[in-house]
Amino acid sequence: QVQNVESGGGLVQAGGSLRLSCEPFDRGFVGWFRQAPGQEREFVAQISSDSGATSYADSVKGRFTISRENAQNTVYLQMNSLEPEDTAVYYCSLVVASMTYWGKGTLVSVSS
Repeated sequence: QVQNVESGGGLVQAGGSLRLSCEPFDRGFVGWFRQAPGQEREFVAQISSDSGATSYADSVKGRFTISRENAQNTVYLQMNSLEPEDTAVYYCSLVVASMTYWGKGTLVSVSS
């Protein structure tokens, strides 16, 4: 089964930073989503495969930055000024031919 691979999660204090990495199994439209305990999975950020256009959830605008390194087909999520509310499992999604593929996620925990 094809799958994206996420990494970079961990425990950080409020105000700190982390950088998540996603290695999609193919090239395509990539997004980051997160799911906190007991909550629905929610959109965080996305980046297109061609123009590199990006978009963000209002809750992370100005704090998170999504980028991609095409040579290695890696997508990053730089997270700054982290808040306890950012605690969640972060998932990388890849859209190819109208199908969405997910990774297993990486846990981000932000302590107050």
